[in-house]
Amino acid sequence: MADEARPTPGQRRPRTEVSAELLELLPPEANVTHLLEARVAEAPDSELFSRRTETGWEPVSADQFRREVTLLAQGLIASGLDAGERVAILSSSSYAWALVDFAVWYAGGVPVPIYETSSTSQIAYILADSRARRVFVENEHLALTVQEAISSTPELANTWLPVTLMSEDGSGSHLVSLTGPGLGVSPRELERHRAAANLDSLATLVYTSGTTGRPKACEITHGNLALLAVNLRAHLPEVVRPGARTLMFLPLAHVLARAVQITCVAAGVVIGHSRQSTLLEDLATFRPTFLLAVPRVFEKVFAAAEERAAEGVRGTLFERAAATAREYSRALDDAAAGRGHRPGRRLRVRHAVFERLVYGRIRAAFGGHVSSIVSGGSALSPSLAHFFRGAGLPVLEGYGLTETTGPCTVNTPTATRVGSVGQPLPGTSIRIAENGEVLVKGIGVIRGYGGSDPAVQVGTPVPVSAFHEDGYFATGDLGALDDDGFLTITGRLKDVIVTAGGKNVHPGPLEDALRESELVAHAIVVGEGRPFIAAVMGLDGDQLGSWARRRGRVLTVAEAASDPEVIAEIQRAVDAANATVSRAESIRKFVVLPRELTLEDGDLTPSLKLRRQSLNDSFPEVLPELYSH
Repeated sequence: MADEARPTPGQRRPRTEVSAELLELLPPEANVTHLLEARVAEAPDSELFSRRTETGWEPVSADQFRREVTLLAQGLIASGLDAGERVAILSSSSYAWALVDFAVWYAGGVPVPIYETSSTSQIAYILADSRARRVFVENEHLALTVQEAISSTPELANTWLPVTLMSEDGSGSHLVSLTGPGLGVSPRELERHRAAANLDSLATLVYTSGTTGRPKACEITHGNLALLAVNLRAHLPEVVRPGARTLMFLPLAHVLARAVQITCVAAGVVIGHSRQSTLLEDLATFRPTFLLAVPRVFEKVFAAAEERAAEGVRGTLFERAAATAREYSRALDDAAAGRGHRPGRRLRVRHAVFERLVYGRIRAAFGGHVSSIVSGGSALSPSLAHFFRGAGLPVLEGYGLTETTGPCTVNTPTATRVGSVGQPLPGTSIRIAENGEVLVKGIGVIRGYGGSDPAVQVGTPVPVSAFHEDGYFATGDLGALDDDGFLTITGRLKDVIVTAGGKNVHPGPLEDALRESELVAHAIVVGEGRPFIAAVMGLDGDQLGSWARRRGRVLTVAEAASDPEVIAEIQRAVDAANATVSRAESIRKFVVLPRELTLEDGDLTPSLKLRRQSLNDSFPEVLPELYSH
């Protein structure tokens, strides 16, 4: 680590910049396909993927995966795909997703992922903006949705845009139908397409989630993906190593999941894919050694464990086990920071007792072999992070954006600070601007925004205010660096609330604290230009049902919005959150929404981020109600 902003002798000031040296280099002519070629050359017969079938998990070796990729790539070339042309992928995470992704690269194309939960209008916008030449879809339902998007969009209606099914179910064009014509493509022609791209070439267009407007097309290069993969492999050797196993259940349309999958290919990690509906069953049979997850997964697991132990002595036992896990984890942090010793004898004895009674069962829910979980996408509550680490499931929280090709900082098994998002990845610099904004420079920062907007020339960097001339990207997030270079995210620059009294309030920490309540799925702190801070609560319908049953009641979300017992429960969460801030920053009033906030209603992005504007659009009466007196 190098620090360019050192304080003068005898003076102490916040650290403003930290950098990490690049660990791995690649030749300029390399691209993402070289990672698979290197893996096959090193260990052709080693398992690289595990494909879920009706009879169980079917291993796929590195060499077999490459053979399937090249057959599909030859079919794409035979169908007329030229180097640099865009191919859309509309599917949930699966083996076929990975197969198509690499096949498009081998054919010299540019994959464009689209969330399978996207609306018809969102699909139409991305297909038109990206100038896609072909679309791969998971099933016939999505094929019909794409056809509707094409026929309803003038820019697409008169364009030949073939749609290919990624499964063998139903009728129509399938992956296998592309491999036959591809047999006429010579190995020499395939190699010409595969080697057409270099580190500076466009690898993929990934559209932002669109929380503040229309999605932007992030131009991610082969260098962004490939250099990130080999340096993540070198940075996390205990986690991403040959023979390790991970079950991918986050959408591969999200840049974080895709970057981690490519890293796993480079490192020889066995990759399986799962759906939310079969996740618990798949965890038990696949038995991963590490997982990639978002904070909502941890909240759900903790709430389920708490519910199972909620009655009688077992409930008390779980509460004591949870408190012990947090105390144990905090003692580890204190020892690492030189503030104290490792857990004392009495704490170790208590921890050993709960290891036998509680913690082992929690680890079993993740398959029993997980040694660490990488968390990203949004902030994880420090309380939850301490609980899981104390229970033997270290959570390595990281940070990044689509514009940084996913992770740019991460905690590691040997360097973890709960509450932070870790230190910079190799080849990355983090700077804190004078206004507290986090700036990032390095191997993951994209070259700019692209698309078919007439004002934008496709394939060239786009100078916008977020990209500084010195190479730093302005993230829009607020943060701070500690003495050891660990970054802590404190909020969003655009979300800072200025009350009528002129008080600046960061809503993020308050919202994180509120979501620790069993009942609260989403919390929105408001108060811009208002006399005090207030909050809007979105309930978790599943947890509400469990909570009500334990009290011998049945409640709908609409009924719970005004139920006195529910209001009292949430008031306790508000009181706990208020204890962490000053009186001027505290929540004076709150309201509970009469329905859950969902992806289908447009309240959440496909990556499950909250669209704050939806509060005004969907619930126009809420703010007037909060500030009516």
